[in-house]
Amino acid sequence: MTSSIQPALDGSIPVQEKNFETWVSQVRPAFERAAATGREFASWHIKVDAKLPEPPNPKSQWGALMHRLSEEGLIEAVSFTTTRDGSGVRTWRGTRTARAQGSAAA
Repeated sequence: MTSSIQPALDGSIPVQEKNFETWVSQVRPAFERAAATGREFASWHIKVDAKLPEPPNPKSQWGALMHRLSEEGLIEAVSFTTTRDGSGVRTWRGTRTARAQGSAAA
């Protein structure tokens, strides 16, 4: 069973990666940059802003990525927000360590 990919707001079709770990290595830098800013974000904000590709299983692997980044100490849960369809999603912010590393890299 294959999942259909929804076009982005600009009409482009996001590429879907076949391997989860390859996908993580592609999208991680965008989340590291977001974490370094210290601003609150939902994962879909970063996905849209950075035009990130879809993971092999979009229904579960965006959440798996965020869980991994949280477990690694890069981001921390802050609150919740809603999507256009009214679904609740968690919002995140870079940890102090992530913000400090971002300041040192600048």
